[in-house]
Amino acid sequence: MTHALAVGGCAIGMIIVLIARFRLNALLVLFGVAIAVMLATGHSPAQAVTTFQHGAGNALGNIGFLIAFGTMFGKLIAQSGAADTVARSVMQRCGVRNLHWAMAATGMIVGLPIFFDVGFVLLAPLGFIAAQESRRPVLMAILPLVASLSIAHAVMPPHPAIMLAIGIYHARLTLNLMLGLLVMLPTAILCGPVFAQFVIRHIGTIATSPMEAEFQIRTTPEIHAPPGRSVLCILLPFLLIGGGQVLAAISGAGIWHMLGQALGETNIALLVSLLAVAVLLCRPAGMTPQQIAHALQSCLAPTGFVILLVGAGGGFGQAVIDSGISAALTSAALGAHMSPLLLAFLSAAIIRLATGSATVATGTAANLIAPALPHLHGVSPELLVLATGAGSIAFGPVNDPVFWQLKEYLGLSLAQTFVVWSGTETLISIVILCLTLLLSAAL
Repeated sequence: MTHALAVGGCAIGMIIVLIARFRLNALLVLFGVAIAVMLATGHSPAQAVTTFQHGAGNALGNIGFLIAFGTMFGKLIAQSGAADTVARSVMQRCGVRNLHWAMAATGMIVGLPIFFDVGFVLLAPLGFIAAQESRRPVLMAILPLVASLSIAHAVMPPHPAIMLAIGIYHARLTLNLMLGLLVMLPTAILCGPVFAQFVIRHIGTIATSPMEAEFQIRTTPEIHAPPGRSVLCILLPFLLIGGGQVLAAISGAGIWHMLGQALGETNIALLVSLLAVAVLLCRPAGMTPQQIAHALQSCLAPTGFVILLVGAGGGFGQAVIDSGISAALTSAALGAHMSPLLLAFLSAAIIRLATGSATVATGTAANLIAPALPHLHGVSPELLVLATGAGSIAFGPVNDPVFWQLKEYLGLSLAQTFVVWSGTETLISIVILCLTLLLSAAL
């Protein structure tokens, strides 16, 4: 176990030094370090490459087309003038100085039914343009947004990880929903708008990233899309995904169930939304089919490296798992003697550090803690769910594909990404844990 932990520590150190100090390409570094980790733990070169390919394939299968389709959707929303219309409307109602509060509220609302990955990809263009319209730093829009989306993922049903933990701990869904809302609001305030103001004063200059530039460029700047239609089209993917999932859940086998499953599938919902935006916004704005096709094709150029980097992050994460580093970290967590809530938090946090996945961390930690639950008198299963969810998003480690996705979306350096993503995720986890402990003392 000591050897595996030492290899894991060296691997993280190598990634940081090679990218931050020597400015090596992150894609090459992640691949090289993943192979080195496997070789150092006794695997053959063929096994090392197979592990990396397996992890990268899983990551790309989950998010690759989502990034591509989401970028295309955002490009058409921007080109048609819809994002500009909605951003101006938000600024008029909330005020330029309240951009961070508006984006935090948007993230909380959208984050309740929608996965983090989907919410971020689809709302990032709106954040970019809102920041441009308000002449505020882009982090003032994006950081509160990602914080709210992450908090919802960590503590709010019906997200799969939390639903899994509720089932494993035999917690009450209604009570967890109420407790989650109680924890979510103060956490979103502290870790979103408040933390964003602190970070912006200390993080230094951030240049405009290629992704941000794509969403700011419009063929006809004078276009003003109808407000109602603009809001409808921006919300359409969320409405289709949520409505499809509800339809599939309430209908039996048959055509309606199949339709619900189809619309509830993220990539299908995005494809339908793309067609709707082209018909309802782009064509009325005067864009020709050739201009629409050019916009869809040109916006994919900046996503290529982002998608590959996300895959590389998944490949490195799989190497950490298959090398035994993940199991060693988990064993170290279980060997600690502490309160059940702290143990649930620490177990999930260490699994998150080991695997990079918040969902895996929640499910694994819950399965580790649940067998001891009958012997833990006076411990609320609902609070265990919150503590596990809090630990599952700690650290925002480099084997989390979102780390690299956010880095490229915002054009951050490695050090800035540690502050913006890893710092935000860790702060969220600590705040949720503290609120959970307070609830435990009060209940």
